[in-house]
Amino acid sequence: MNIPSLSDARRVRVLAGIPAGNMNLFDRCQFLVGDPAVWVEWQANEVACESLFLLRDIEMERASKQARATHVACPAQYAPPEGLSGDRETATAQALAECLNQHKIHEVYSDRSLPLIFHEALQQASIRVHYDPQMGVMDRRIKSQEAMDSLAHAQKITESTMLKACQTICRASADSNGVLWHEGEILSSERLRAMIDYWLLKDGFSNPGSIVACGQQGADCHAMGKGPLHTEQPVIVDIFPRSKESLYNGDCTRTAVHGIIPDEVNAAYGAVVAAKKAAMDCTREGVTGQQVHEATLKALEELGYHSGLDYQKAHNDQWVMVHGTGHGIGLEVHEPPLLDFKGPALKQHEALTIEPGLYNLQSGGVRSEDMVLVQAEDCLNLNHLPDILNW
Repeated sequence: MNIPSLSDARRVRVLAGIPAGNMNLFDRCQFLVGDPAVWVEWQANEVACESLFLLRDIEMERASKQARATHVACPAQYAPPEGLSGDRETATAQALAECLNQHKIHEVYSDRSLPLIFHEALQQASIRVHYDPQMGVMDRRIKSQEAMDSLAHAQKITESTMLKACQTICRASADSNGVLWHEGEILSSERLRAMIDYWLLKDGFSNPGSIVACGQQGADCHAMGKGPLHTEQPVIVDIFPRSKESLYNGDCTRTAVHGIIPDEVNAAYGAVVAAKKAAMDCTREGVTGQQVHEATLKALEELGYHSGLDYQKAHNDQWVMVHGTGHGIGLEVHEPPLLDFKGPALKQHEALTIEPGLYNLQSGGVRSEDMVLVQAEDCLNLNHLPDILNW
């Protein structure tokens, strides 16, 4: 396959892997497939870029219509003299090396996600691979209008599921041991998680497994939760599903308490809500992720709460924030930038989660999380759910 502009290219960029799992690759090609593929991009002239999408032959026709690539080819079109391996991934790596050799490309640039098998094939073909740590990072941080619309839809579905989950907790019945029951069965973390999965599946979303952590389990901010839910104890519910259509994610956290809300839980949650507002008030283009995090910590400290990872050494009555304020979100739940110490300057049209939380070894944890879009002078909150404990 002759591509004259590739032979004349000075800087060639390569991404490789499986688009269904490698989101840097999917973001470039916008073609969902579960087989190994390669995306090659180069500057064709002073104003235009061209790209080659190399993938399995049976996908070529569909890719020609749907993928965002100038050229589409399959490994068989770039078979080396000794032939292609019977292993699909190895064959794709061999074809990439042969393609670059045919066009006399002796060095390429790639990102943090390049599989070792492709690096090895290029190295064996005497093609030097330069690692570019920022390749694709800013492209994914700054969202297109289509991406922002997809994120807003994902958050809308996430919120509707969150409402059902919190209402299920708060409207359950409690037995004499304080265990919650729903429709004649014990309401456990596992059961509510399955209900959440079902609700999301009906709306076209997959779910890696929500956090439903009751009481002391919630003191570990990422504990999934297990066993029966109890009355008068905080239950952290964190839902982060992915749209099967767009692959963009939602991410929302709320805390629910069945029955009487303990005073310390109510106070801690009030502080978290105040800290979330302070972080949002600070979030805009040009402000750093560190500054947003510092605004969160300042709001908590003014209300008498602490931060740090040494809270397990603290007294049981201390409530402590043990993580950053949030993170970027998009095709993956956790993306750059971080809203934490050393967090970079924010850019317009970035999507972020803002999720302060407080954790207590004796009583558990409380957390609230919204998704926002960074704007020039402020941020746009995509959430509409209230910040309450009794639903």
